Amino acid sequence: MKLLIVDDDPLIRQSLEISLNRQEDIEVIGCAEDGASAVEMCKNSTPHAVLMDIRMPGMDGIAATRIIKSRHPEVRIMMLTTFDDRPNIQQALAAGANGYLIKTNKISDIAGKLRVMMDGVGVLGADVLKKLTPTENPALETLTPRERDIARLVAQGLANKDIAKELFLSEGTIRNNIVVIMEKLEVSNRTQLGMAYYHQS
Repeated sequence: MKLLIVDDDPLIRQSLEISLNRQEDIEVIGCAEDGASAVEMCKNSTPHAVLMDIRMPGMDGIAATRIIKSRHPEVRIMMLTTFDDRPNIQQALAAGANGYLIKTNKISDIAGKLRVMMDGVGVLGADVLKKLTPTENPALETLTPRERDIARLVAQGLANKDIAKELFLSEGTIRNNIVVIMEKLEVSNRTQLGMAYYHQS
């Protein structure tokens, strides 16, 4: 996994770079100190994933995420920030972020979450989930009890194999149900499914 680290604190950048480079499957290909630099670096050397802070001078992480995802939709972006308030979570996910973690997470946990994200799973840290509550989205009422259980577990960031184990179903059944759930909720990916299940108000 080729990773770009974006943070305005040089000590955090250095710590993340050293620690994550020790992972056999992670290669830090660059570090940026603000959103504008991150956008430029993605243009010159497209990473597989970006670890993105939110509050930075000049262009912030949410604006940078929106631009990067519009130009390079295949790049997966994990927000890593000290801000766990609902507006920032909502805006980051709406901008296209594939995950949202708080900086209290250990480096080893961050590496694991990056791997999960690269497998196509939307990742929300436990601290973030505490800020979210089940939505009153009327579309959820169209889901069967099984589909609601699957939607809840997807929103919590579980992979298909873990959902299958939790519900005693096959992975194929989980995949098929997720397709149906996305159609009912009119969403196109797992992160949007999570946003449909949880709201930030």
